[in-house]
Amino acid sequence: MKASKIAYKPVGLALGALSGMLAGALFKQAWKAFGHDEEAPDATDENRTWSEVLIAAALQGAIFAGVKAAVDRAGAVTTRRVTGTWPG
Repeated sequence: MKASKIAYKPVGLALGALSGMLAGALFKQAWKAFGHDEEAPDATDENRTWSEVLIAAALQGAIFAGVKAAVDRAGAVTTRRVTGTWPG
């Protein structure tokens, strides 16, 4: 295993935690804007419709994937700038 990959592991873990928190905050704001409700529906909430639950899940997944990709990419680019090698 390359040294840059080993050195990037703790950075990647920290970035993963940061991206999860950021994505969660973005999803809450997006749901308030689009869902007209304070909280996203839970899949087992019998008072919510199928479409509400599935739209919330799809929106949450898209936001989490987009934020994770952006943060991972930024971390890899920064690692290359600092070390001269790509961490992947």
